[in-house]
Amino acid sequence: MKPSRRLVPLVVFPLLVAALVVPVIIWRAELWQIFGSVRRIRDWVEGWGAVAPLVFVGVQMAQVIVFAIPGEVVQIAGGYLFGGWAGIALSMSGILLGSTAAFFISRALGRPFVAAVVPPAQLERVEKLLEARSSRVVFFLLFLIPGIPKDILCYIAGLTPMSFLFFLGVSTVGRLPGIVGSSMIGGAARSSRWVALGILSLAAILLFAAGLILRPRLQAFIERMASRRRRGGAESGGPRES
Repeated sequence: MKPSRRLVPLVVFPLLVAALVVPVIIWRAELWQIFGSVRRIRDWVEGWGAVAPLVFVGVQMAQVIVFAIPGEVVQIAGGYLFGGWAGIALSMSGILLGSTAAFFISRALGRPFVAAVVPPAQLERVEKLLEARSSRVVFFLLFLIPGIPKDILCYIAGLTPMSFLFFLGVSTVGRLPGIVGSSMIGGAARSSRWVALGILSLAAILLFAAGLILRPRLQAFIERMASRRRRGGAESGGPRES
């Protein structure tokens, strides 16, 4: 490998880490003022006028790449701004673009970069789960569990041998229920459908509470399944599924 090519990761890696981390540190108060409230996001996006939909897609993309930004608030704001169905389409577009970027950034820069931006305990735990022969099944189940940080999973997925198309399918299916629910809540508020808003909000609260209660059991189930698959692979000497 040419020396110039070896220098590229050494230069790109710290620059990209800085691009992700430094703005969050420097402008954390301003970011929280914008992204901590549905109303503030709405006002900020509306201020862009005709290009507001494109700006919103960009915001959703950034929300995945800089995963400290709360995604649910942005999704509700999208439904409030553009209506339920348009909000779903725009949120999904931005989130898929952000997921794609995170996947390929991770794949290009490798584990040192991911270890610099993802909490070590989360990275090691997910990597251990994905050592199982059924890594595809494990990854799909992780995306379905409420409360699991799906943006972080995008970065970790880039470290695995799984195909991009499989990753894109799993990330789409895993995120869709939350995007639909949040966007519909925003859409109901936009059109003053208070009964629908109340039902949707109550359903979201109940699902979130159920997710918090059941998450430890679901995680324990996935860890047991992954452990059995690892033992089975070691005993058979067969190739690991990826």
